[in-house]
Amino acid sequence: MRIVVALGGNALLRRGERPGADVERTNVVRVATAVAALAHEHDLVVTHGNGAQLALLAAESTADPSPGTPCPLDLLGAQTQGLIGTLLVRGLRDALPGRRVAALVTHTQVRADDPAFGRPTALVGPAYPPEVADFLASKHGWRMAEAPGGRRWVVAAPKPERILECDTVRVLLETGTVVVCAGGGGIPVVSDRATGALSGAEAVVDRDLAAAQLAEDLKADFLLLLTDVPHIYARHGTPDRQPVLDATPAELRAAHYAADSMGPKAEAAARFVERTGQLAAIGALDAAYEIVHGRSGTLVRPGLPVV
Repeated sequence: MRIVVALGGNALLRRGERPGADVERTNVVRVATAVAALAHEHDLVVTHGNGAQLALLAAESTADPSPGTPCPLDLLGAQTQGLIGTLLVRGLRDALPGRRVAALVTHTQVRADDPAFGRPTALVGPAYPPEVADFLASKHGWRMAEAPGGRRWVVAAPKPERILECDTVRVLLETGTVVVCAGGGGIPVVSDRATGALSGAEAVVDRDLAAAQLAEDLKADFLLLLTDVPHIYARHGTPDRQPVLDATPAELRAAHYAADSMGPKAEAAARFVERTGQLAAIGALDAAYEIVHGRSGTLVRPGLPVV
């Protein structure tokens, strides 16, 4: 099978951990071990989150007085792809001796007229006190939003239209290479209508939706969304929560999972299954092999045809 694995933000940084090279190097061993078991039997593409790393770089860029303006968000995203990509490549090479492994800086095309640019929702960077937030908003033209601990920079989260390096990923897969790509949802770019020239967008693309788009473009057989819980849960946060072992796209959407929790993963899985007729699953990183073989996780399958 051809499998796209989407690593959640808690893969390289567990809950409560702060970003740092030593922490991430340690955690990547666990990631590589879980993913390598699948690579022995399947063509494998690995995507990953970058939220904590992007926040750190954005804060550093803003605090640095030397440049006139902070580094654009698309270029900061590119930096995180290189940082996380090299860690994953090293870990996977150690776990898969003799196997080709490559990390690819990847761009995600979005529509310049996506309504998300008028309704920013993605929080980036640290929380600032009100006076600092007002200063940064005035200096850089940022929009700020209330968040725990203060106010944070908020940017657009447009929908992915296509992964520009998809053909390159396909060629690498055909040579037996394990490919790390689409990190953080990919570097968001828009295309000039007249010339086709690309320019970076001050935005972030949801990593799970980007993984679903990549899986669709690659004609993958399976989309595997990994996080730090073994299943999606019905009635999450209540004493009588129950694991959801399988669901259709319609059932996932009807459950209305929270946007800051399982919502993006549920939507990504639903979208991939609807568009391709293939399977998706959501579950724990350490159970990756068991999830693909039907022994763990929440399986998302096509609905039965209406007779």
